[in-house]
Amino acid sequence: MRLCNWNRHKILAIAETMPFKLNQLFIYVVVWGISLVSGGVPLCAQDSGTGPVAAFTPSAARGYQLLTTKPYLPPDFDQQVFDELWKSWPKDLRNQARDATPAVRRQLAFTRYGLIESPDHPGEGPAWGYTPDGQGGWVMNCLSCHGGQVNGKATFGLPNSNFGLETLVEDVRATKIRLGKKLTHMDMAQLGMPLGSTNGTTNSVIFGVALEAKRDADMRVLKKFAIPVMQHHDLDAPPFWNVKKKSRLYYDGLVKKHHRPLIQFVLLPRNDEKILAGWENDFRDILAWIESLEAPKYPWTIDTALADTGRTVFNQHCSKCHGTYGERESYPEKIVSLDILGTDPVRLQALKPDYRERFQHSWLSNYNTADPVWLPNGYLAPPLHGIWASAPYLHNGSVPTLWHLMHADARPKVWKRTPTGYDQQRLGLEISTSDTVPEGLLSGDRRQYFDTSKASKSAAGHRFPEALSEDEKRAVLEYLKSL
Repeated sequence: MRLCNWNRHKILAIAETMPFKLNQLFIYVVVWGISLVSGGVPLCAQDSGTGPVAAFTPSAARGYQLLTTKPYLPPDFDQQVFDELWKSWPKDLRNQARDATPAVRRQLAFTRYGLIESPDHPGEGPAWGYTPDGQGGWVMNCLSCHGGQVNGKATFGLPNSNFGLETLVEDVRATKIRLGKKLTHMDMAQLGMPLGSTNGTTNSVIFGVALEAKRDADMRVLKKFAIPVMQHHDLDAPPFWNVKKKSRLYYDGLVKKHHRPLIQFVLLPRNDEKILAGWENDFRDILAWIESLEAPKYPWTIDTALADTGRTVFNQHCSKCHGTYGERESYPEKIVSLDILGTDPVRLQALKPDYRERFQHSWLSNYNTADPVWLPNGYLAPPLHGIWASAPYLHNGSVPTLWHLMHADARPKVWKRTPTGYDQQRLGLEISTSDTVPEGLLSGDRRQYFDTSKASKSAAGHRFPEALSEDEKRAVLEYLKSL
């Protein structure tokens, strides 16, 4: 006797009506009972690639393989389009690409769009953050925003602070039109929804709002739906390696940590509720991979004596919100109210109470209606592992270095990073600064500048380090290198 197809789906359907821990126990008991009746004959291990049903154990290795080899979305473009992008570039860059070898032309494209060579197949095929569809197509995955580089080195789980998605989509659309190719979901979505007004930022929260509006609470696709209120805003993607320290997800701690919220970004109507349910074990694996990641170690010299002093100062002034590190680690997972924090409020304001309540009552949050934190009043103070590597800072990525985070009045009004430079003195992005964005820039060049005067991009707030002396700030900065 084998647990396959219809029986498996019936058991899962019953289990999905239960709280998460109870449904896992239910599945285990049913499968265990069937195995006894069958005399121990092996049960079906897989169904449509979703993994074993009985006592499913998430696998980090399998999660990374799924993320980088299994397309959950249609391709944004194909290899031919990517190879032709340079013909849509500004004149000077276009002329440079015209005279370049294919390898150099590829590197010019990667630099323009903030793409990173995949560690699995450098120099060929899709960039890191894109999955091949087997037919030449590039399908976006989580690593487009959460696979970055520091000092030129690709780093798993690091936010991609170079990614120019808006510029890439503009050039892709122009290239498809020139080649007579069909426009796809991303090409059309960008016409009405910004994808990130500064390279390295994302409007992903609103992507979720728009996609979820087309679903009911059980993820069935609606034929008629109300267009939601969408307050677009730029965010800095948080580092993946701190997810294992948290019990809640997102900057405001909106939802308890679970694999289902990760699925919200593949909610195109073609992926109906049955397909999503069939992918649950995939996303359990993907979450396991995310939680397996470790923060990178600081690769340069650390003044250990100064860092020890900094630890004492940090524990006295910063640990209440950000926790302690070392042999006795703790993380309070504290939400700090906007009144105290003083940072840009748009991220919190953009998710309206009706959306938050709807999300909380849906399959995506496991129908977790009893969660007391679904309507937060501030932002979640993050763990600080790998903080030296994860510039820029604050939830909107408005502060380029840790030194600037500790010197609020010195934060630049407008800044532009170098492609891969790292500032070892101030700990963060290597930048140039100005009072305003230069006039007359084309859109792709303008997005290289972070303008803190724009909506949702304020660098204000988090002035807590003002309580420290300059010597104490210097010591804390040295200590942060060690986390």
